[in-house]
Amino acid sequence: MRKIATVAIILLLFVAIFGNIQVYAANDVIDEENESQLIKIKENAAKSIEDYKQKYGSDAYGITAYVLNLIRIYSIPLCFLGIAVSAIYQYVIGIRKLDTQERGLIMMVSFITILVICQILPLAFAVVVKFGRG
Repeated sequence: MRKIATVAIILLLFVAIFGNIQVYAANDVIDEENESQLIKIKENAAKSIEDYKQKYGSDAYGITAYVLNLIRIYSIPLCFLGIAVSAIYQYVIGIRKLDTQERGLIMMVSFITILVICQILPLAFAVVVKFGRG
């Protein structure tokens, strides 16, 4: 139960951190070239959301698929970073302290589990939506 709660909290923090990213800049900092690049990025994101909506046939399914794809992409570096930190806990610091070694192993298993879930979840969603709806 404790592991499930930990995984749920980590996922909620992940969504809270990466779901609310906004760029703030003074008007003097953004010149025309940067502004055009920002507009292109915004249009590409809106276009990809529209592509997902068209592909899945619904606004809710399209937005969900888009968010799951973002989670899939951003989970890879974060989980590898977590695995590296847990390996340091287990193999470097844990040589002298057995409780730290156990903590590193638990962290590593947790990050690997989160990584696998984040990679399989978009595929499972696509299969259920495409083949489950009839």
